[in-house]
Amino acid sequence: MAVLRITKYPEKVLKTKSKKVEGWSDELSKLVEDMFETMYAVSGVGLAANQIGIPLRLAVIDVRPGGQSRRLVLINPKLTALEGKQEEPEGCLSLPGIYKRLGRAAKARVLCYDQKGMPWEIRGTGLLARALQHEIDHLDGKLFVDRLSIMQKVNVQKEIKRYQTIWERQVTTRPALVAD
Repeated sequence: MAVLRITKYPEKVLKTKSKKVEGWSDELSKLVEDMFETMYAVSGVGLAANQIGIPLRLAVIDVRPGGQSRRLVLINPKLTALEGKQEEPEGCLSLPGIYKRLGRAAKARVLCYDQKGMPWEIRGTGLLARALQHEIDHLDGKLFVDRLSIMQKVNVQKEIKRYQTIWERQVTTRPALVAD
């Protein structure tokens, strides 16, 4: 397993709609394990494949702390139902240091496949519902800041400019499966 380089805004792959995963392989299983290791290394709760430079419809989520881990693998996920409202601070591993209050559905239902190719449904509330929506947004080429109001976007752009010099200095490894 390996900790992979996380793409940072404004890298193009973050704004690109991800391609459907076709077939399941040992290589895909290794990628899933590397994604979990990367996510845990930076204390994240979710990671989409395009956040490591790979534009595939694949994401991993674990919203439970430490020993209570519940690893969720989402391959070709599709949101099928959203209910209610919640407004909480949200951040992103591709925009480190940026946190903004954002409205999302309080409940989410997703149809997807696991890493063995078996279809399954995830129903989430609270943080899990938020993480499901956030990661599927990534797979659709959207960042959480794209959902902010115009005024919030103006302010967040100023914050992003301040952080970009820090992000550019970060040195990490590149994934073996980078697709440009």
